[in-house]
Amino acid sequence: MPEPTRTAPLFTVTADTLVAVDFGPRWRKRPPGPYRRLFAVPGARAFTLGNLLARLPMGMFSLSAVMMIAGARGSYALAGAVTATGLAATGLVAPWTARLVDRHGQARIAVPATAVAVLGSLALLLCVHYDAPAWTLFASYAATATTPNTGGMSRARWAHLLGDDERALHTANSFEQAADELCFMLGPVLAAFLCGTFFPEAGTLVGAVLLLTGVLLFAAQRSTEPPSCRRTPAGSPLRAPGMPPLLAVCLGTGTVFGSTEVVTIAFADAQGHRSAAGVALGLQAAGSCAAGLLFGALGPAGPVGRRLTWCVAAMTALLTLPLLAASLAGSLPLLALALLIAGMATAPTMVTTMTLVQRRTPQGRLNEGMTLAVTGLLGGIACGSATGGWLVDHLSATAAYGAPVTAAALALVISLGAGTPNSDSRQMR
Repeated sequence: MPEPTRTAPLFTVTADTLVAVDFGPRWRKRPPGPYRRLFAVPGARAFTLGNLLARLPMGMFSLSAVMMIAGARGSYALAGAVTATGLAATGLVAPWTARLVDRHGQARIAVPATAVAVLGSLALLLCVHYDAPAWTLFASYAATATTPNTGGMSRARWAHLLGDDERALHTANSFEQAADELCFMLGPVLAAFLCGTFFPEAGTLVGAVLLLTGVLLFAAQRSTEPPSCRRTPAGSPLRAPGMPPLLAVCLGTGTVFGSTEVVTIAFADAQGHRSAAGVALGLQAAGSCAAGLLFGALGPAGPVGRRLTWCVAAMTALLTLPLLAASLAGSLPLLALALLIAGMATAPTMVTTMTLVQRRTPQGRLNEGMTLAVTGLLGGIACGSATGGWLVDHLSATAAYGAPVTAAALALVISLGAGTPNSDSRQMR
């Protein structure tokens, strides 16, 4: 590479001073990267810290409840039924809570909704500890369905702060997805450590404290809170153009997650190393987290609807790797490596999906639209868990790895019609 030309001498010498006027290109400050520019936005670091604290328990509560209930009552069936009831209740209550957030503001709704959810977690803890009737466990855990969608509220703040800056919003959505993956990777590990090291109720107790503390810190950042919209549009986000197929893609993606988790646990159990399933699934989340951060550092290319199709296609192709590793090699370490690689398509798919959700949701109902997407994911996770478990019982854990591939392929077919030129041309909110 030719040396850059200099327009001035390196030093200017006078009788009294020696003044440096040019240190050359090697000493010039590099422009800040996309994430550094993102968190230079006033107030961004403060609300992100609170949101991360509030989001970490999302990966803790389910496993903590299972370990607490199964340990006290000796029944995994009861523990699974209780957590499934909470998931179903969340699917019904979460969109309603998000609609109230859009209408009355994040702080006014998120804090009392979180207080109800925390009381539900503490009630579950007490009911388990004092051997209350089984129905009280279901009622207590169902009360946690009022937990607000903190990830959706954080994305709404970014949309409010960044406006029409598509490049910056792409980076923000990528960071939020990476944060989701990190919390769901660390949450179960922390829950298992707390419940196993201290006492069975420790995971639920710490999760409740973190949730309440994080939401209070998040809600206190009023300068970054998007304005409420008391006169919300009459049309539901469900009826917005292009939203139904997009939510169907979320359902298919959730099915991939749910089936992969159950099948991986079953495969590791068949190998006699059930505890290693957590490591394998953690590697999948780590691959997704790393890919999400890299995806955010790169600028968005092409229409977002077309990007969604390519991302889902990549996810479908990479999910064949765990199937091949399980069927051809039968090696758990090789399967873990395949899951690490397959996970790299997850975050780009979710980032692109949430970008389309933001574009297609009617003005003033952004939290509701994103919560509907999360509800679709949760519904898919439930369907995937049930399907994967059925295939394991009736076929084998190896054959059951065909479930996530099939779910991804169906999502790919749906994604071909999920992006339209009109939705791609709309401005982000």
